[in-house]
Amino acid sequence: MDGTIYCGDTLFNFTNPFLALLSRLDIGYTLLTNNSSKSVEDYIVHLRKLGIHVTRDQLYTSTQATIEFLQEEMPLARRVFLLGTESMGREIAAAGFTLCADHAGDEPDAVLVGFDTGLTYSRLCRAAYWIKRGKPFIASHVDRVCPTDEPTVLVDCGAVCAALKAATGRGPDAVLGKPDPRMLRDLLQRHELRPENLAMVGDRLYTDMAMAERASALGILVLTGEATAQEAAQHMPPLDLIVPDIARLGELLMAARNGERE
Repeated sequence: MDGTIYCGDTLFNFTNPFLALLSRLDIGYTLLTNNSSKSVEDYIVHLRKLGIHVTRDQLYTSTQATIEFLQEEMPLARRVFLLGTESMGREIAAAGFTLCADHAGDEPDAVLVGFDTGLTYSRLCRAAYWIKRGKPFIASHVDRVCPTDEPTVLVDCGAVCAALKAATGRGPDAVLGKPDPRMLRDLLQRHELRPENLAMVGDRLYTDMAMAERASALGILVLTGEATAQEAAQHMPPLDLIVPDIARLGELLMAARNGERE
């Protein structure tokens, strides 16, 4: 989402026309995000404020992917020490997990790191303590920074995990979200699609396009976010499609629907 249909709190002026075009062409879509700082419900509210109206079924976040991973791959891990926002914590708790407190007597089954916009030094140290003691170390996504239209750098989950690795000598045992192909595989199963029926549209090479490649889906890079045209041109393997923005993608879809070639 961020960098593709909006940037921070700024909606691109071509976003709603593009989504309306998809509806007219009977092309379904799901909005994906690695940003685990908001729950699905909070994202619905956030998107509505920007002028985008979607249902819960049209959203899929790295937190959801992480919950599904824990439930399927680590069913005995019910107690979690979380570096994440209150919004993420509510979603984790609603899925049946117990959130552990910041003290040595409240031992978790696993440490989970997300995009914690209220990160404190004490909790960072506690996460390192449990990781050092051998607890499973799970990260919701790899993003090092979060896109923003503000004059700052938003340090994201990947950078926090790098700090924990430097402190403990251990990186995450599993990293969900993009580029892990499970995000797209879950969508394929949900909508009974094959990889060739799915296109991944995004602005990042090391998450969006990498996931498309790993899931054997079509990768479409837009240049409204992180990746530059030069980086895109030099990327190996070559990308499936590069467009300046989703408005141009809409033009290509219309041309294809009308039997035209561009």
